[in-house]
Order: sequence, then structure tokens, then C-alpha cells
Amino acid sequence: MVMSGEKAGGGNGNGSVAGAVEEERAGVSASAQVPASALARASAPAPAPTQARVSLRERKKQLTYRAISDAAVAMFLERGFDKVSVAEVAAAADISKPTLFRYFPAKEDLALHRFVGREDEAARVVGGRAPGASPLEALRRHFLAGLDRRDPATGLCDAPQALAFHRLLYGTPSLVARLYAYQGRSEAALARALGGGVTARLAAGQVIAVLRILAEENWRRIDAGESADRVYAGAVQAAEEAFVQLRSGLEPEGRG
Repeated sequence: MVMSGEKAGGGNGNGSVAGAVEEERAGVSASAQVPASALARASAPAPAPTQARVSLRERKKQLTYRAISDAAVAMFLERGFDKVSVAEVAAAADISKPTLFRYFPAKEDLALHRFVGREDEAARVVGGRAPGASPLEALRRHFLAGLDRRDPATGLCDAPQALAFHRLLYGTPSLVARLYAYQGRSEAALARALGGGVTARLAAGQVIAVLRILAEENWRRIDAGESADRVYAGAVQAAEEAFVQLRSGLEPEGRG
């Protein structure tokens, strides 16, 4: 699982993170084998979820989270995660440590906040799939489309910013450990989209693991010096084989 690679501004009109925090606080608001039974329970196409309009207050809150996170990531990339203290991040954002911890319970969350919006991505793909498409086919198409557009979430991105962030992430054990908590929530969301229960959890666990391994393999090849364009064909082949394995299981049919 990897970052979005996007840069986003934050704070109020003059770019102050502290200003954004104060505005948000004040309430500025105008408004193995995938078990067949798990997939079968979700076989009927589901309509895309209706999204309520996001209020101005909620948008301001999201921008504040992003602004603080971006400030922290910039410091982590420059000096290393372990060499930057939470107090320094708070000072750079012009907020107090208690305020920072209201937004980010752990230091690792400052770096991994960009994953929050993608925790339920697989679940959303299943819930919003096209009529007649199985959950697994929808996930396959979504991952292949991500490879085609070089989505950093697939690991197939050689943009300098994505490379720098991935090196920070995979080179910091505490960040890797924290990332597993985010992936656990992805599994839980997907399991719910597949109908819930043990078989759905087994299916979700295998799907999320496959997506993670595919992304990590793509990233490691790029980190070794290959370009995204060079890795692309092999990444597509690996993804196709992985989804075949998810459908058919680890052993050919008929073997005990």
C-alpha cells in the first residue's frame, strides 16, 4: 500500500496551519483461495453509495489534517523520521503539542495520514461495481486501471516525490508496523462489503494481501532503478496471475 503522491495546501487563506486549526475549531461552517460463499453473497450488483455533501466545516477539517501532515512529512523527508520530534512538528505548524495530538494520536499517523482516504477503497470498488461484475473482477479491473495510470497505490510510480516517500516509509520500521493497522481497517471494510462473517473476512484478508504484495513488488523494482514504464508489462502479468490464483486457489482443481 502506498501514498497518493499528491501535494495539497492547507490552513486558511494565508497558508497558516494554526489559522486553519482555529477556524476549524471555531466551527467555520456554511453547511490460498477466496471463499466462494463470501463472494457469492455479494454477487448481486450493488448501487454506488450515495455521498452526502461534505460541509464546509468538514472540508476545513480535512485541509487542516492534510496541512499538518504535509508539514511533518517535509521534515521527515529532510531529516529522517526518527530525528524529528513531535514538538518540532507542532512548532513548525504553529500549534501546541496537545492540539497536534487531537488530530494525530501517534507520531506515525503524521506520515501515514494520506492513507486514511484509501482505507475503504477496495470496499468502495466492490460496492460500486458495474452490473454483472463480480467483486473479484471489479477489484481486478480497478488495480489494472491503477497500473495504467501509474497510481502510486499500485507501487508503479517513479515520480521523485513518490520515491522519496516510499523510501521513508519502507526504511522506517515503526511506519511499516503502523501501516499494518491501516491495512487491517481496509480488510474490515472489504469484509463488510462482501457480506460479513468469517468467510468474508478470509476473502478480504487474501485480497488485501495480494494488493499489498503486488504494490510492494512494483515499488522494489522501481527502487532498484527500473522505470515505471519498464516495469509495467511485468506488473500487469503479475496482477493477472495473482487474480487467477485468487479465483482458483493454491492447488489445481482435482488435486488433494
